[in-house]
Amino acid sequence: MTEALAILSESVRDIVETHRVNSAMDWLDNRPPHVIADALARMDAVQAGVVFRLLDKDRAITVFEELEPVDQQQILQGLREKSFRDLVEAMDPDDRARMLHEAPAKVAKKVLEGLSPRERRMTAALLGYPEGSVGHYMTPEVVALPGNLTVAQALALVRAKGANAETVYTLPVVDRGRRLTGIVELRELVLHAPEAMVSELVVTEPPFVRATDSAEKAARLMSSTNEINLVVVDSEDRVVGLLTIDDAMEVLEAADSEDVAKQAGSAPWEGHYMAAKVFQLARYRALWLMLLLFAATLTVSVTDIFATTLEQAASLALFIPLLIGAGGNAGAQAATACVRALAVGEVRVSDLFKVIWRECRVGLVLGSMLAAAGLLIGTVFVGPKIAIVVAVTLVLICGWAATIGGTMPLLAKKFRIDPAVVSAPMVTTLVDATGLIIYFTTAKLVLGI
Repeated sequence: MTEALAILSESVRDIVETHRVNSAMDWLDNRPPHVIADALARMDAVQAGVVFRLLDKDRAITVFEELEPVDQQQILQGLREKSFRDLVEAMDPDDRARMLHEAPAKVAKKVLEGLSPRERRMTAALLGYPEGSVGHYMTPEVVALPGNLTVAQALALVRAKGANAETVYTLPVVDRGRRLTGIVELRELVLHAPEAMVSELVVTEPPFVRATDSAEKAARLMSSTNEINLVVVDSEDRVVGLLTIDDAMEVLEAADSEDVAKQAGSAPWEGHYMAAKVFQLARYRALWLMLLLFAATLTVSVTDIFATTLEQAASLALFIPLLIGAGGNAGAQAATACVRALAVGEVRVSDLFKVIWRECRVGLVLGSMLAAAGLLIGTVFVGPKIAIVVAVTLVLICGWAATIGGTMPLLAKKFRIDPAVVSAPMVTTLVDATGLIIYFTTAKLVLGI
């Protein structure tokens, strides 16, 4: 018992490094697939290959499908020929297609050549859809029902074909040309009398997407309509697949991870963070930092222009970090809120002027709150005149920053630029420079210098 608890508390990497094969197998037996996949993603290629080979065939397939494509390629490169073929043959076509899309051409060719004709056809069809489209993520293995069946006949068809389908919970109902006429849930078939007609149970106007539509938009649609499966059709409304909830969650996770990275002024990376090399992470961030460094020269230029004003009232310099920090944060908050609202469909480009008016008022309210505190702090440290300058500037900067922060993502969207790219870091840098102009201009007017 004590030995088993000790194994559970250790990481599989530590166990492998000490060459304890039996302990590693015990560790794997006591972990769910997603935990094993996370552990593999943290390892280098050699360690991951050793651990993966300890899994039995069925469990290996489940764990493999939990991995990101970049980590799947790492595992495949270390497998022997038969193990390689067995693994990719057992994968779901949509998972296989995503892996191959990101794999080197040599690996993709090797995978396709080792597949059975049926699996090769389905995989090739998915690879033919545009990158980022629903076609890359849908499962083509669908049980479609003719509308003229009885419930008993429909259930018999599900039993006959369901073993080859990724899901049978949502069943598209089609006409003779396989065009979508509606959907029926398996629950409805189970709960109704065998002699009832499928046509009586059909939801005739279900949400659906086309295979060439954006996968992220489809996943957002699933989120807003609470669907667990979404029917995918071609240009002629023929059913070609289903987007399942697990694949939709992967799409949203990837999209959100990319947005978070871009909002922080970094490029998104593939694979597990803990497995990424230090130089690799630095490389992804360096370009953005260099761009922002050059953009920040605007702040230096503004300070130089108003050097005379600073000489006449040196105490103004004390509040520069406070003011640009407050403005940058207000702008970043507005930009983040707007990017999120755009992503989930709460805001459209046509709402630009409504967003400007809303964020301007929000910024002025926030600025007024901060101004009250700034007036008190300024009076204590440098006297009432400078305090008034600080208070007025806080109101103006926060109003301006929130307006800019809410506007830039919408303008970016209008000009087909990723809104996340121009959000927090760029907004903060721009607000720093313009905020100083507001500050020194206010100081000259109030102090008469």
